[in-house]
Order: sequence, then structure tokens, then C-alpha cells
Amino acid sequence: MEKITIYTDGACSGNPGNGGWAAVLMYNNQKKEISGGEKDTTNNIMEITAVIKGLEALKYPCEVDLYSDSAYVVNSFAQGWIYNWIKNDWKTADKKPVKNKELWEKLYNLTQIHKVNFIKVKGHSDNEYNNRCDKLAREAISKL
Repeated sequence: MEKITIYTDGACSGNPGNGGWAAVLMYNNQKKEISGGEKDTTNNIMEITAVIKGLEALKYPCEVDLYSDSAYVVNSFAQGWIYNWIKNDWKTADKKPVKNKELWEKLYNLTQIHKVNFIKVKGHSDNEYNNRCDKLAREAISKL
């Protein structure tokens, strides 16, 4: 199975507001950057969308080290929240419906295709690729 590294980030101008997402995919010495934006969205939606778009860009099953500065995204898998949501018919621990269920379902399905290792990075620090994703996501907002 091919080993791929993906960095993702989402951004929002206002929350809700216009949002952008970006992903940088790296394999061997190749690098691919993708980004996009949506009107009237939230930061969390853009963070999840960035991960989905990054994984959807893969043409076949891969082993992925996925770096995100979103604790919401990383912890959903690393701490097993998503498995409890599925088990509890998409309800949170306090029995409320999970927000952004359709996006979580899409992301979960992609994790059944790819072996994804979610890794939390510190946002807005000195990580070159996280900073690049942030820049691309913000540029996508400016194009809306």
C-alpha cells in the first residue's frame, strides 16, 4: 500500500461566513495542492471538507498520515468519538444529533478505503505545510 502524507486546513471569515479549505498531498518527491471555498459555512465544515477532499484526490487505497490543526477532526477518530456516534445512531454522548452528519459519514467511508493515521499539528506555528494550507484556504475565501 502506497504511503501518502496529507496536510489539511479549513478557514472561515466569520463563523458562519465565507469559508475555504485546502489540502497538500505529498508522495515521494511529488506535491499536489488543492483548495476551494463555500459561502455561508462554518470553520468545522471547512476543516472536515479539507480532509474529505484530500482523501478523495487519492486514486487508489493508500496508507495516509493526515495532519490537521483541527482537534475536532483529529479527536473524532483518535479518541473514537465517531465510532460511538455511529453506534449511537449519530447521537452525541448527550443524545443530541451529531452536527455535519453527512460530512462525517463521507469521511468515515473514506477511512474504510484508506488506512488513515490522524495527527494533530499546532495551527499558525512554524509547520511549513500547515501554514501553506492555511494560506491556500484563505486565498480560496478571497475568490468567493
